[in-house]
Amino acid sequence: MRWQQLFADLQAQFEAAEDAQERAEWASRARAEMGAVRLAERLGGSVGARVTVTCRGAGRVGGVLTEVGSDWLLLADDHGRDQLVSVAAVRAVAGLGRRSAAPEDEGPVRARLDLRRALRGLARDRSPVQVVLDDGTVLGGTLDRVGADYVELAEHPADEPRRSGAVREVHALVIDAVAVVRTLLPGWD
Repeated sequence: MRWQQLFADLQAQFEAAEDAQERAEWASRARAEMGAVRLAERLGGSVGARVTVTCRGAGRVGGVLTEVGSDWLLLADDHGRDQLVSVAAVRAVAGLGRRSAAPEDEGPVRARLDLRRALRGLARDRSPVQVVLDDGTVLGGTLDRVGADYVELAEHPADEPRRSGAVREVHALVIDAVAVVRTLLPGWD
């Protein structure tokens, strides 16, 4: 009987040590997996949630996260304006849930849906926008064209359509300097 207690005690110690080792391995694997998660994947788990993004030059930008691209995110603010945010300008994000999106293989199509492509869509729509650069400069007008590494903005009053007589100046903005692009609604500037 004494031998049975000894064997039972040794078996319990062995099982406890084995459980502790499995928990340590699981924690190590979880840390390694989390270490491979990129910000876009982390943000992808919060699509549909309200987040606040702190951006270089633009400060705090809040809204419902509606879309996440390879190097941009789209927020809808409380006034119905879309806010296209460059991930390169993001310094902090608040309001993320516990989930992350599954890592996606960035194939040739997904890689082409970058900030430059999103800016081309805004230029095609001819909607008045407000562009905030990473140094805090704010410009308003219409995006005219998008080059390989720049976007041209025809600066004009937000309440006037883009016509040659209303254009004050045309700016070539380096895309890497763009922090946030907001669509403007009538009566907003």
